[in-house]
Amino acid sequence: MSEEKQNLDGRVAIITGATRGVGKACALALAKRGCNIVLAGRTVDPHPKLEGTLSSVAAEVEALGVKTLQVPTNVRKSEDIENMVKQTVDTFGRVDIMINNAGAAWWFGIEDTPVNKYNLVNEVNSRATFLASREVIPHMKKNGWGHIINMSPPIKAEMAEGKIAYMISKFGMTLVTIGLAKEMETEPIGVHSLWPVTLIESAATLHLGLGQPADWRKADILADATVALVSRDPKLPSGRAWFDEEVLKEEGMTDFTKYACVEGKTPMTIPW
Repeated sequence: MSEEKQNLDGRVAIITGATRGVGKACALALAKRGCNIVLAGRTVDPHPKLEGTLSSVAAEVEALGVKTLQVPTNVRKSEDIENMVKQTVDTFGRVDIMINNAGAAWWFGIEDTPVNKYNLVNEVNSRATFLASREVIPHMKKNGWGHIINMSPPIKAEMAEGKIAYMISKFGMTLVTIGLAKEMETEPIGVHSLWPVTLIESAATLHLGLGQPADWRKADILADATVALVSRDPKLPSGRAWFDEEVLKEEGMTDFTKYACVEGKTPMTIPW
């Protein structure tokens, strides 16, 4: 990008789903740029099947020389989201970056989707993104700077086949990006969606049995794309749903081999 990168030293970033995968990778990447990190997630005690807790990620982040705040958060509960933002402001006095990363996946067709799974993906994905964005906007306006990143794809109808409930929830996140960017046109607040070109190594990928490690990229590619987006001037036009490679190509990157989970292997590109 031709424009000067924004200084992120002392900025405060809230990350949902921060205990592992993309959330953890974003926390570490932003910490390296000097951001204080608010870790929001459900895993407080060690999980028998999942790596990472709020405290274990906090230790890694703090080792990079920044401050953290751990906020146990179930994003399906509006009061938890309100508390997440309140604790952030009470502790740091500001919110600069909101990363709506917490996600629920259900890649099945409509006949194989019970009501509770429909509710799950929509409450965790689109509804939580809407509520968290609503909560942080007043603080970003007050501080005169802000970025919101929603982990959601460009809206393409063909993506819905075989996973209608899931894509309703993810397209809902992208609609927040598109609509909120318009609402914030006169404010120094950027709103972006971000989505991977390939499968990403994550608990969801493992749970759904989507390929093997040779098919995946590390979560670091989304973290680096996130840092690139929030390093842009928030006064610039926003509201776009980006693929990770698109963002990094604008940063001058052409070789993505370092992100492969298995060295020397080419991860599978998903025909989004």
